[in-house]
Amino acid sequence: MELAQVRLLVTDFAACYRFYAEVLGLKPQSGAADGPYEKFSPATGSAGIALQDRAMMAEVLGELGDTATGHRSLVVLRVDDLDAYCERIAARGGTLLHGPAPMTDRMRVAHLKDPEGNLVELQEWLLLRG
Repeated sequence: MELAQVRLLVTDFAACYRFYAEVLGLKPQSGAADGPYEKFSPATGSAGIALQDRAMMAEVLGELGDTATGHRSLVVLRVDDLDAYCERIAARGGTLLHGPAPMTDRMRVAHLKDPEGNLVELQEWLLLRG
């Protein structure tokens, strides 16, 4: 397993994008200043910080998410075999909220919560960026 990123679920995507890019000086991956997703990379290290529109994740999970009282962060872990990993999680007493399911043409995901209600996303990358 590899830590892929820590993702922050935000309501004002454009303002947060400007903060991470312009104030903190992190490098945006694609330049998607209006969202709904952008990953920022530090000068060194492989994991980064990503922003995701709160409403997008709320739609995936079937929850209301238009206010800042909901989820604020999402820990993202990359695994090699999502189905096998999810089976192991279920055998250990974990409960999946969503997936395994396609998220994009590049990845499949599953979501669960920790005991405090923090979201965890498990990713299986199907295609690597070229």
